[in-house]
Amino acid sequence: MDRIRTALELYKESEDASSDRMNPKRAAGHSLPPSITYTRTRSLTIPLPVLREHRVMVANKYGPFIDAYKILRTQVTQRLRENGWNVVGVTSPGYGEGKTLTAVNLAVSLAMETTQTVLLVDSDLQDPTVHHVFGLKNCLGLADYLLDDQPVEDLLVHPGIGRFVLLPGGRALSNSTEILTSPKMLALVEELKHRYPSRVVVFDLPPLLHTADVLAFSPYTDALLMVVEEGKTTGEELQRALTLVKGSRPVLGTVLNKAGRSALTVAEMKKRLVT
Repeated sequence: MDRIRTALELYKESEDASSDRMNPKRAAGHSLPPSITYTRTRSLTIPLPVLREHRVMVANKYGPFIDAYKILRTQVTQRLRENGWNVVGVTSPGYGEGKTLTAVNLAVSLAMETTQTVLLVDSDLQDPTVHHVFGLKNCLGLADYLLDDQPVEDLLVHPGIGRFVLLPGGRALSNSTEILTSPKMLALVEELKHRYPSRVVVFDLPPLLHTADVLAFSPYTDALLMVVEEGKTTGEELQRALTLVKGSRPVLGTVLNKAGRSALTVAEMKKRLVT
């Protein structure tokens, strides 16, 4: 834990020094978007036991787990609006540190606000698993759009949660870095970013230390969120990950997952999210 804390403090000091030279854009006033009726987007009703089993926050109304994600939502929203951003990538140094669940619950939490819609894109193309969190199987998705010209509108899923829509990853790809930086993918990012002014786009990205995907794709996001796991992620791994992305895109914060054997406890969120 001391090593993780030291890595965070070192990164924050370097970010503070560079942020003094930046002039962040202020987001325009946020008006209430009209109500949404999903017509072409496939709408599903995911049973509560499935959501509860996979720890999707809407399956429960109260508790520190829910409060922690609401705190994360508030902090992320403040940073996005301060800078006029709306595209966030969620990653982690290594495998199994909770970045996909964090991406899902951050997106769901953001979609619970009535001032915005949220699109979660599973862009971990070597191992797309977001659809499993919602109990879905054999989903077409991003890979099928990029390689087989499937229309995006036919791939989107509204799992019956507020203003939240999911673009699954589709089939696993070995050449994910090249696909994520293809002209077709970059055109899609621009389309998703600018089509609806009140939409936040969250990309679930691969682990940073195991593929080149995040380094290649991060310039097309506005900022990154780093997820680490207490007792698993080492300080050296976190420092390496932060060093790799330094200068490419700002890191909104570092989420300490499974703190005190309870994922994203409120106390840890307050102490650990770097701003």
